[in-house]
Amino acid sequence: MTESAATENYLKVLWTAGEWSDAPVTVSVLASRLGLAPSSVSEVVRRLTDRGLVAHARYGTIELTPDGRRIALGTVRKHRLIETFLVDYLGYTWDEVHDEADLLEHAVSDTFVDRLALRLGEPDRDPHGDPIPHADGSLPGGDELTFDAVAEGSRVRVVRVSDSDPRILRHLDRLGIALGSVLEVVERHESAGTIDVMHGRRAVVLGMPAARAIRVEAIG
Repeated sequence: MTESAATENYLKVLWTAGEWSDAPVTVSVLASRLGLAPSSVSEVVRRLTDRGLVAHARYGTIELTPDGRRIALGTVRKHRLIETFLVDYLGYTWDEVHDEADLLEHAVSDTFVDRLALRLGEPDRDPHGDPIPHADGSLPGGDELTFDAVAEGSRVRVVRVSDSDPRILRHLDRLGIALGSVLEVVERHESAGTIDVMHGRRAVVLGMPAARAIRVEAIG
């Protein structure tokens, strides 16, 4: 991986870490997400701080600066448009595209990605429902909550699924749960860490890891 690709990757991971959690991103958190030693990550964070791409208080939270955020969102845009292309045109499934896009996102130019977006019809969401940043850095919005927080008796629609664990994506495939699926929470079993769910006429049980990986919108 070149330094430029490494920089893009670090900044992208810093930004995406905040999409699913409000917890502060520290060196240890970033190292865990990247699968690297904290000492290695700390050195890169120091260099990114010197370049004005992140702000990092010693032993504290790492935050993107405006320049760092711009690069991060540009990389996320490339990643998610590539994922969309792989699914729509090359027949990949949603559990296969993340690693491929990780490799390709550093090899394409902004011009290529803008033309790819045009060919794809300027999509707002990728195959996992993740918002695709626009070329100006703005993001499509929406009111979402994670499925593990949905109250008993509520009916919701799946709008987004985390791509961090392909095994969960394959598990949801086996249950027939996809973007757009309507789910009703029948009963929560906090002690067992499961949720009884009705999916159409089918009763399914979701564990909390899968429930936390699903984002939904309320059905009025």
